[in-house]
Amino acid sequence: MISATNANQISAARSDLAAAFRWAVRLGLSEGIENHFSLMVPGSTSQFLLNEYGLHWAEVRVSNLLTLDFNGRVLDGRGPPDMTAFHIHSRIHSRLPHAQCVLHTHMPYATALTTLENGRLEMCSQTALMVHHLVAYDDSYNGLALDSTEGDRMADMLGSKRALFLGGHGVVVIGRSVAEAFDLLYWLERACQLQILALSTGRKLRVIPDTIVGGMRQQLEDSGMKSHFEALKRMLYRDEPDFIT
Repeated sequence: MISATNANQISAARSDLAAAFRWAVRLGLSEGIENHFSLMVPGSTSQFLLNEYGLHWAEVRVSNLLTLDFNGRVLDGRGPPDMTAFHIHSRIHSRLPHAQCVLHTHMPYATALTTLENGRLEMCSQTALMVHHLVAYDDSYNGLALDSTEGDRMADMLGSKRALFLGGHGVVVIGRSVAEAFDLLYWLERACQLQILALSTGRKLRVIPDTIVGGMRQQLEDSGMKSHFEALKRMLYRDEPDFIT
């Protein structure tokens, strides 16, 4: 039996995940009905929430999030999952304890960086300093994730990091909560946007010295993460309250 406390935690988790989908649309991070976000069910080590395939993220509500187990069974919800999403998210959740939330997008500026030969996030802005030590890179492209081996490979490449650039594909970002993962997703895209815009001038990037990079890392770690997501939810409750239904 689910306790009242756990029921409240699950309800809050579902609300946070639905809010993340809506805000991804608002920020231009989504791509059609593709890509996927997931979140471990609070109190469970083998069940996770995932978006129903076929919905635009602007349509996602709390009520149409699916609950799946690691065997791919839909335990709650009406629609089918995207099986490529299942193969990626189930394996990352099961193999990385710090991956309570897993976000995969083809957001434009970060994805643009993955299309460059040896594309790397350079330390040329304060925004980049916030995220660079959390990032890993996969320079290969293996096609669609048609079985669990691709999810296992991504989990191995992530290791202790929290963001993985997928060659020619997009990014995977993980966190201990929706707030943590979404905050990183946001700043990662902003850092990539600044770099791509700077490169578009044709001029050389001015890279911040390593001595400064190391000192700034601790100052910027987790700054404003929870408050950022709470602010996003307040605006969503005001403008798109149907997400909670």
